[in-house]
Amino acid sequence: MNEILDEIYDDILAGNISGVKANVQAALDAGLAPGAILNEGMIAAMSEVGQLYESGDIYVAEMLISARSLQAGLAILKPHLRETNVKATGRVVIGTVRGDLHDIGKNLVAMMLEGAGFEIEDLGTDVSPQRFVAAVQASHPDVVALSVLLTTTMPSMLTTIQALQAAGLRDQVKVIVGGAPVNEEYALEVGADGYAADASQAVTLAKTLLAL
Repeated sequence: MNEILDEIYDDILAGNISGVKANVQAALDAGLAPGAILNEGMIAAMSEVGQLYESGDIYVAEMLISARSLQAGLAILKPHLRETNVKATGRVVIGTVRGDLHDIGKNLVAMMLEGAGFEIEDLGTDVSPQRFVAAVQASHPDVVALSVLLTTTMPSMLTTIQALQAAGLRDQVKVIVGGAPVNEEYALEVGADGYAADASQAVTLAKTLLAL
């Protein structure tokens, strides 16, 4: 791998935001292909971060720091990816369901998915079923990701999935759910396609559902 790409990889693992930004720009200035910078430097690094988290070698705080450094690099790289028509891994609409204002877990999932090459449309928090439906109609995503933290707002996951069904959209997208009170059994109960216990698992789940 190119030395600059190695440095981007290491900077993301270390959560070095200034280093990531400088080296992404340096890689572009050196004429490296935006797709190579994304895949070999950035996505590879976040994949390693996910594996380190799964093995217990790092914790959520460290994963979040790495994800933020990735975001800083992506901000520089995205215009160049668009110019060269680099295709995203897939498109995800994500949001915290109606009645729930918590976003830390949702934000981390969004960042990890983006780090895996997915294009993200983040609807934010307290998202009504109708807004999810509108986003699916407008954006035609591959995956809809529903997040929740409060047990009292868990029923909003079901009403959102029912709204997608009523709009004739349910068969067009994979629905994944997650959050502290959610488990595999509840995911099956509400008719989701899968459940992820954390951000790293969400990436693996999305790729598995899309057979990537």
